[in-house]
Amino acid sequence: MAQKKRFLLRIDPSLYDDLQRWADDEYRSVNAHIEYLLRDALKKAGRLSKSSQPDTTKDPPP
Repeated sequence: MAQKKRFLLRIDPSLYDDLQRWADDEYRSVNAHIEYLLRDALKKAGRLSKSSQPDTTKDPPP
């Protein structure tokens, strides 16, 4: 697995709580859900680079 970049994100507690509930509904961690949302926004804006796209040739997670 590729090494992921770490960074500190300061976020309003109520926004974090909203993200936590949404992530729970999708069976994701908050971190994974934020990454999903950012990747989706970049893709919709046409700004997602080829190197940022997930490898779809591998088996999906269970």
